[in-house]
This record gives sequence, structure tokens and C-alpha cells, in this order.
Amino acid sequence: MRALGSADQMGAVLRAALDAGINHLETAPAYGPAESFLGDALAKLRREQAEPHGGWLITSKVLPGCDLASGQQQLRASLGRLGIGQLTNLAVHGLNLPEHLEWALNGDGALLLRWALQEGLVSQVGFSSHGSADLIGAALASGSFQFCSLHLHLFDQSRLPLARQALASGLGVMAISPADKGGRLFDPPAELLADCSPFHPLELAYRFLLAEGITTLTLGAAQPSDLAWARAIQSPEGSWLSADQLAALGRLTAAGRERLGAERCGQCQACLPCPNGVPIPELLRLRNLAVGHGMGAFAGERYNLIGRAGHWWESRNAEACERCGHCLPLCPQQLDIPELLADTHRRLAAAPRRRLWD
Repeated sequence: MRALGSADQMGAVLRAALDAGINHLETAPAYGPAESFLGDALAKLRREQAEPHGGWLITSKVLPGCDLASGQQQLRASLGRLGIGQLTNLAVHGLNLPEHLEWALNGDGALLLRWALQEGLVSQVGFSSHGSADLIGAALASGSFQFCSLHLHLFDQSRLPLARQALASGLGVMAISPADKGGRLFDPPAELLADCSPFHPLELAYRFLLAEGITTLTLGAAQPSDLAWARAIQSPEGSWLSADQLAALGRLTAAGRERLGAERCGQCQACLPCPNGVPIPELLRLRNLAVGHGMGAFAGERYNLIGRAGHWWESRNAEACERCGHCLPLCPQQLDIPELLADTHRRLAAAPRRRLWD
């Protein structure tokens, strides 16, 4: 998704991935020239007989909502750009709304996925989702998918129960962008570095997810050096997390709690649903990160995407709070939620920045 400066840049990243022991490549038609660049790089490595043991596992995607004929055309075009005859995985890209799930289970999406499997153009089908826990749970319960890609992060563990459910059912589970959307951990603030010392926050985040049994981590490499942790972290003998690393995670949690004090949101979600549609736990999670770990740059970046990313992200920020007081008796911590929401907006609101795919 990110190595898009040139075909040579993509080729350099792919060679670094091979050297790091990576065998799974995830792309999409929506990622600009990514599939074409990747196909060029794969062809060059193929000519050199340079491939991982067992060959590459390749995932691409299709957006929900297309009719059968256009979906078939899109899939064939992806295969052509990649220069391969079969995808390992085809994912519904952004199964975020109930109508998306209906399309994938009972509409033209179901016909498309069934056709792709029957024609041998894909080995298995799955989905990525930025949607609600209920929607993801319904997708998993349908039995129609063999893998899922979810937002699973050290600093946002709300989807972990769904991941465990999927893993227990034999589905592959991929963590979406634990380095970037997990907190811009490739560029951590000083407080976070100190909290995780002597380990790097990104290493702990990767190890945490692997220890949870997550099948695949997306690394979002734009250049070969972005794969340094992939080279450093190999299959361990025993646990992904050592006693010292577990202790560091404990210190990280304690430091955040100390800085936040009585204002820390415990993310229990008892305050929902808000009559005004305010996503209270998510907004206060961003405040937790900004105040508790110095992650204001990341929290502000995410906050200022609200209302600008369609169904991929929240639509209402803290300004939608009307101080009706509905949430106050529901909070087991007796937080002054309206005031904390106002403080979140004061801290994080800024001029919107351009999204990567605008």
C-alpha cells in the first residue's frame, strides 16, 4: 500500500520482505499502482528463482457493492496486474455496514465469491472490516469466510474477543496496520519510549499480537528498513513474550494509569448508546493515549479524520455531545463524560489533514 514511489521501490521492499522470511503479501486494486508494481517485482524475482519456501501467499480485495459482472472483471484485472493465475486469498475490502454484509452473504457478492472459488481463481475468501463488533460477529457467525482482517492493536484491544472467536473457529486473522493505525509506533513519543524501555514500543506491540495467536501482521512497509522488526522477530522457542517483555507491558499500563488518574476511561462501553450518536469510548480512548502516553500526534490525527472517512471511521466527534447527562449514571467509574469529551476536543481538534487515499 505504501511502497508506491516507483516499481523499483516496490521491488526493493519485496526483496527485503523475502530476506526477512515474509511469505504473505497483501494488496488491493484501491491502492493506486500497488498491484502493477507488485506484479513487476514478482516477475523479476520469479526469473531469479527467488521465492519463499512454498511460494508467495497473496491477498487482494474487492470493494463491496459491485454487480457480479463488474466484480468478475475486477478480479481478472487484479490477477492480470499481479501476473498470477490464482489468489491465495480474496477479501471483501471494508465490510463495514449491514448492507455490505447482505451483499456478501445474499447478493451479488455471494455470487462473486462462489464463482471465484469454483473457477479456481482464489483459494479462500474472507473480509476486512472497520465496522462494529456486532457486524463483525455476524460475519464470523455466517460461516461464509475463511479469514478476516481486523483492527487489533496493543492500544486498542476491543476487537480481541472477536479475533479469539475467529481463531477458535479455524479462521486466519490478520491485524490491520499495528504500526501506523496502532499508534504511529514507528515514531513513538518520548513518554512512550520511556514507558516501554528497554524495549521499543513497536516490538512490544508486534509481540503482544503474536502472543495472542494472531495469524498475520500487516507491516505497511514503504522502504526496506521498515521491515527491521520483521527480521528481528522470528518464531521463538516458547513464548513470543519473555518475562522482561511482560514486565515492560505492565509498566506501560501502570504509567498510563498514573498519568490519567481518576480521568482514565476504562473502555467498558456502558455509556453506549449515546442519544446523540457520540462514539464516547473511542473518543476517550484517544484522550487516554494523548494524556496517558504522550501520543497526542496520533490521537489528533485520528480525531481529525472523524467525519471525513465515510464508513471507514467514526462520523461524529465530541462537538456532537449536547451534555444531556444520559451517560453519567451509566458510567461505573462516575466519570464526568461531557467534560472529558470537551477536553478531548480542545486537545485534539485541528485543521484536517489529507488522507492517504483521498
